Amino acid sequence: MRFSMSGRPRGLALSILIAASCLTLPLCLTSTPSYALSEIQREDLPSPGTPPATGDSAAPGTTVPMPEAPGTKPSDQPADDTDKSEPETPPANGGITSPRADPDAPPPAVVYDLNTLPEPVKRMHGLIIEACRTGDIEKLRSLIGKGDSMTQLSLGDIDGDPITFLKSLSGDGDGQEILAILEEVLSAGYVHVDTGTPQELYVWPYFFALPLDKLDPRQRVELFKLVTASDYDDMKQFGAYIFYRVGITPTGQWLFFVAGD
Repeated sequence: MRFSMSGRPRGLALSILIAASCLTLPLCLTSTPSYALSEIQREDLPSPGTPPATGDSAAPGTTVPMPEAPGTKPSDQPADDTDKSEPETPPANGGITSPRADPDAPPPAVVYDLNTLPEPVKRMHGLIIEACRTGDIEKLRSLIGKGDSMTQLSLGDIDGDPITFLKSLSGDGDGQEILAILEEVLSAGYVHVDTGTPQELYVWPYFFALPLDKLDPRQRVELFKLVTASDYDDMKQFGAYIFYRVGITPTGQWLFFVAGD
């Protein structure tokens, strides 16, 4: 089953923000900029409360630079000893969902055998698959949960009911397409990342942690069950797999089901 990302709410096409600064006038009215969200929201976009840039680099009428690729250091990061001593941890909001494809690191093991999963992870995986096969997206509600432990369904905040949100992502409007995508994702091989750390996860599909330009022919066939060749080319230019992925913690919590970068 192939799902094109073109023309759909989880498409690769992203809107950018336009920053406008006041001209030098005796009196300058300050207005709060409006922030356009792409159909799949980006986690790295500045919030409305972010102070405006200062200095020569903030020329009036220029476009806000696109966020750096995951794992890169912002160019305006102060170079001091404090920065070097800070522990490397994922960003507070959604960083754990970012692709982990490091071309310079040995690729993690790709696993297909579900029997090697910890029992809580295996159970949650089975429950999600079972819900998908019913064709009733409401079956996911109890698995998604609510409150602070609710499954992350977007790289940005969502308003309202999570099931309604998932239906809005589905091309058919009733959620069957998104259920099919979720089942296909969980039917792929998986990777075990950040072992022994608080960020330890089991993630489907394994493309999450493999450089796409190093996939062998068999792996590319598996990838094309999820995306089109055109999507694949776009993701290679980006540098990582950014279609839907699922993360489950060792304790069996369904942590995220998101797409985007």
